[in-house]
Amino acid sequence: MDSIPSSTAPTTLRWNFERPFLTGRFHQEVKDSSLNSEINGFSIDSFSSEVEKVIGYYHASVQELIVIDDLLSAMVGIEGRYTSIRRICGKDSEFTFQVDASMDLALQELAKRIFPLCESYLLIDQFVESRSQFKKGLVNHAFAAALRALLLDYQAMVAQLEHQFRLGRLSLQGLWFYCQPMMGSIKALSSVIQKASSNDYAGVDVLNLLQSQAKAMAGDHVVRSLLEKMAQCTSSAYLEILERWVYEGVIDDPYGEFFIAENKSLQKESLTMDYDAKYWRQRYSLKSSIPSFLSDVAGTILTTGKYLNVMRECGHNVQVRVSENSKLRNFGSNHHYLECIKSAYDFASGELLNLIREKYDLMGKLRSIKHYLLLDQGDFLVHFMDIAREELNKKMEEISVEKLQSLLDLALRSTAAAADPCHEDLTCCVEKCTLLKRLSMLKDLEISKAISDNDLEEPGSITGLETFSLSYKVQWPLSLVISRKALTKYQLIFRFLFHCKHVSRQLCGAWQMHQGVRTANLKGTAISRSSLLCRSMLKFINSLLHYLTFEVLEPNWHVMNNRLQSAKSIDEVLQYHDIFLEKCLRECMLLLPELLKKMERLKLICLQYAAATQWLVSSSIEIAEPSELGKESKFRTSSKALKFTENANVTESVLKFEKEFNAELQSLGPILSSHSQAEPYLTHLAQWILGVGNEQ
Repeated sequence: MDSIPSSTAPTTLRWNFERPFLTGRFHQEVKDSSLNSEINGFSIDSFSSEVEKVIGYYHASVQELIVIDDLLSAMVGIEGRYTSIRRICGKDSEFTFQVDASMDLALQELAKRIFPLCESYLLIDQFVESRSQFKKGLVNHAFAAALRALLLDYQAMVAQLEHQFRLGRLSLQGLWFYCQPMMGSIKALSSVIQKASSNDYAGVDVLNLLQSQAKAMAGDHVVRSLLEKMAQCTSSAYLEILERWVYEGVIDDPYGEFFIAENKSLQKESLTMDYDAKYWRQRYSLKSSIPSFLSDVAGTILTTGKYLNVMRECGHNVQVRVSENSKLRNFGSNHHYLECIKSAYDFASGELLNLIREKYDLMGKLRSIKHYLLLDQGDFLVHFMDIAREELNKKMEEISVEKLQSLLDLALRSTAAAADPCHEDLTCCVEKCTLLKRLSMLKDLEISKAISDNDLEEPGSITGLETFSLSYKVQWPLSLVISRKALTKYQLIFRFLFHCKHVSRQLCGAWQMHQGVRTANLKGTAISRSSLLCRSMLKFINSLLHYLTFEVLEPNWHVMNNRLQSAKSIDEVLQYHDIFLEKCLRECMLLLPELLKKMERLKLICLQYAAATQWLVSSSIEIAEPSELGKESKFRTSSKALKFTENANVTESVLKFEKEFNAELQSLGPILSSHSQAEPYLTHLAQWILGVGNEQ
């Protein structure tokens, strides 16, 4: 049941209740049962006397004239001399008519056949009065107006019957004959009104009630036609609200009857700030009560108005071209109104899509995000990591974000990224937790159940290299597509890639250090073993980066790009973009915590090894003078030469790193193999991991 907010409706004036003769309620009040009460209605002088006689006193032919006169009054809700109105006890809205018990039995029987028509008139008349109040809403106002028009026709018929009676051409049987055709229709209408009154229906519920009752009367063409006409008239006000929504994107609904609700507390600015921003889904939403004739296109109607509303908030004044033929004034079996709604949707969808694609350059923004957050254009990152190394190595709480931002700007201006007009929208930030913990905090990703509390314990030495991230400034209306939620997913992928790049750079430094001592005879030594381990680690991290970029991000990006080019609506754009991000997160193993933890563990071992490399090499290699070497030494032409020195600690450390790395790598193989059955994209990575394991 729709509720109309009383605060939005004007107050009905007091005199409308205190002066019942202005509202038609005077005939509904219970009167004195005494037969000596004031005579109402048509008066026959020959039957009048100072003391009213009981009707049984008169001859049957005279009684018939009196009964006809009383019935004509009763048909418009007025008591007669020998007919009275009684309220049913405890039900003020239900009435019954009674006749003088002394009346001729045959006349009583005929009168009682007509009384249901009189009772239905009273019920309808009272409903019209009560539903004409402001607080009852536009649909009830329209229903009351349609009923009032019907009652005017009915009253005109009663006036014609009264005219025939005055001319002496109307008998009681004739009156019954003329009343019979309308009995079924008025009775059915009063039944609808009783349901509407007892449930205090308003808005959509009234429309659905009329629709359902009309369908239920499929066997009675006359009644069904009447109810369908009432439904058409009642829906006119509702369709005007609908027309403004699908043609202008405006909800003009003073009584809250429209089936689309507007949440004004949700602002478009929330899209760029709140991860759980619900602007697009909940700024405008469907209510539970929807008109039955619109139920199949309710989603289309909602989306059409939302599209128009977005364009209006962009300052792009657009309105669906409305012709006389496209006005939503009625609904019928020809379904013309459905065609109008479909045309409005196609227009709004096309206009908004062109606006976002052409004026706001959606694809250009997405390509820019791909360059920076998915590391598609890596030269700026290399430069940035070089100049920001000192700051990124600090503890999280000691890092200056302002300094990082200035270094990022310098890196952008010094590389090919300077040619990108969107590079100024790039900003940097430092997260407050590790990647795994950040993933567990995002409930919509549903991986928190697979992560234990022990996994969420943060190391005390967490630095900017583990928490650094990039962000991107996005303006309305592109924030519909690139929302805070979408940006957060991009940032999760970036953090994983950035840390892998950091590990790769550290291992490259370790490899270069090993290459610097190749001149020494290291065959069979700990340094030789360390060099092989470094090569395996580099192969692991570089293959992981290759998988992430060339087997996950690039193919999925091309699929999304092609889909966006052929998208027909902004909802399809949102859907394809969300699918892209979800697929990238999953295929990058960010939604597979068991695999992610293994990868993080392997990267940690690689970083620990890279950090220890300088000590390993310097503790095992000494610089020897040429005089210390034999005459046949191949180093005799050098002023200095390298000489290996056995060091038990170095050997032990290299073996320890090798054992840990191989153990983690070997345990990763079966996990990848088992996951690749459900996640086929992991097959290539699984084959490579197993291959590396066999090489060790």
